[in-house]
Amino acid sequence: MAPQRYSVAIVEDDPSMRRSLERLLNAHGFAAEVFSSAEAFLDCYPDNLLACVVLDIHLPGMSGLQLQTRLNVAGSILPVIVITGIDDEDVRAAAIHQGCTAYLRKPFPASLLIDAVNDALTDLQHE
Repeated sequence: MAPQRYSVAIVEDDPSMRRSLERLLNAHGFAAEVFSSAEAFLDCYPDNLLACVVLDIHLPGMSGLQLQTRLNVAGSILPVIVITGIDDEDVRAAAIHQGCTAYLRKPFPASLLIDAVNDALTDLQHE
């Protein structure tokens, strides 16, 4: 039996960053599902095997933190990896308080994201 291929949702409004993240994750054996906004993610919340969501904080419309809150309220156990280009300690504290599994400030080394996704997958397999 072939091993399961987990998907990673990428919620990022910048098209070039979205493409880069998708290519990086694909190169490391993950299927990536990309969304340009929190609303787009919620409209077609993937029902397949998601390892986690890589979530930009500053999105048009609903922010990444608002999406993280909404997932928490809905009882989601989906691990959230937060990415942001803004260095804001209050935002970082809020994301961590809401339970993000990793908080990465852009630009970040590719290895940090891959490690965070693998950690999220390990956590899911132990639940």
